[in-house]
Amino acid sequence: MSNASACELCTQDGGEVIFRNASLRVVIVDDADYPGFCCVIWNAHCKEMTDLSAAQRSELMDAVFVVEGAVRKVMQPLKINLASLGNMTPHLHWHVIPRYAGDRHFPAPIWAAAQRDSHAQSAHFSGNWRAQLRTFISAALNT
Repeated sequence: MSNASACELCTQDGGEVIFRNASLRVVIVDDADYPGFCCVIWNAHCKEMTDLSAAQRSELMDAVFVVEGAVRKVMQPLKINLASLGNMTPHLHWHVIPRYAGDRHFPAPIWAAAQRDSHAQSAHFSGNWRAQLRTFISAALNT
C-alpha cells in the first residue's frame, strides 16, 4: 500500500472509464485485436487481494463477474480470460479479456507470442459495443 505517486494506475485511469464509484473503476482497454477487453481497477493503491478486507474483495470480484457477464452478452466471444497479474503494474486490477477463435494469439494467452498477424478484430464489431458495455455494467453496478 505504498508508492502510489509512482503508480500509473494511481495517476492515470488505465483506459476509457465506463464506470467509476468510490472503490473501483471499469475501463475499456484500447486494443484493436481484443475489442471488449476491460479492466476492473481498485481505486486505492494496493498490490494484492489480501490487502483488501473481505467485504472489499467481494465488491471487487462482484464487479469482475458483472464485467465478464456484460462482455459475454455484448461481444459474444468464444471464451473469457480473467487475469490479475500486475507484475509490471503492481496495483490491484483484473483483466477481463474476450477471446475469439481468430484472434491474434488464440489459443495461447494474449501475452504469448502471436500465432498470426493482427486482423484488428474491432473492425468486425458495430460501433455501439462500447455504449452497450457501459449501459450493462453501470446498470448492474449501480444497484
